[in-house]
Amino acid sequence: MRAAVRQRASVKPAGEMIIDRSPKRSLRKAIEGAPEVPLIAEVKRAAPSAGDINLDADVFEVARAMVDGGAIALSVLTEPKYFKGDPSYLPRIRKIVDVPVLRKDFIVEEYQLYESGELGADAILLITELLGRRLPRFMGLARELGMESLVEVGDEGQVKLATSAGAEIIGINNRDLRTMRVDIGRTRRLAPLVPDDVMLVSESGISGPGDVRAVLEAGADAVLVGTALMRSSEVASKVRSLVSAR
Repeated sequence: MRAAVRQRASVKPAGEMIIDRSPKRSLRKAIEGAPEVPLIAEVKRAAPSAGDINLDADVFEVARAMVDGGAIALSVLTEPKYFKGDPSYLPRIRKIVDVPVLRKDFIVEEYQLYESGELGADAILLITELLGRRLPRFMGLARELGMESLVEVGDEGQVKLATSAGAEIIGINNRDLRTMRVDIGRTRRLAPLVPDDVMLVSESGISGPGDVRAVLEAGADAVLVGTALMRSSEVASKVRSLVSAR
């Protein structure tokens, strides 16, 4: 991971990047203003936990269908090895939709934040388990570059670190990154630890309206759904079934 990032940095240093300073679309405001269940739809063709999901998917058509179905934001995978994503997807998708677009990748080097800024991301995913005490620095640089941060947590200590760093949007990952097991009860256990003024997103393991209702009742403000949508033959209809679950 880091070796690949450093290779890219040697070809095009951060200082040579042109950061997209066009007006950003706020993920937080999109969640707050959602008319129904705020759903962040994830564009991905594969995943470490699921293997190949839909390698033949036209990610641009899928992105349009997700927004047509009522998604308030898109999470776009740019990581090639495990998720079969590509950085080029993000700016192209952002041009064809009118919702916030979040870059999802394994962000482990500050260089990737400059990359995200050049790609035009409105927001980025920062995984507390990967960044540890570097989290506040990464959040601050993302802010300087005009992007919001969705800060992912998986246990009590990570919630504490994210909140002490001033995270405004926290995502509880219901998947254990070590075992890959999913337990949406994790949202129920960790939600009470998240301050009321922080937007809370429940991620992973959400496939139907019942799952959506369960995490909302547990305290989530929004949901992030990927695999269930990418496996659907009717993406827009599947999104509609989830955003109308409340």
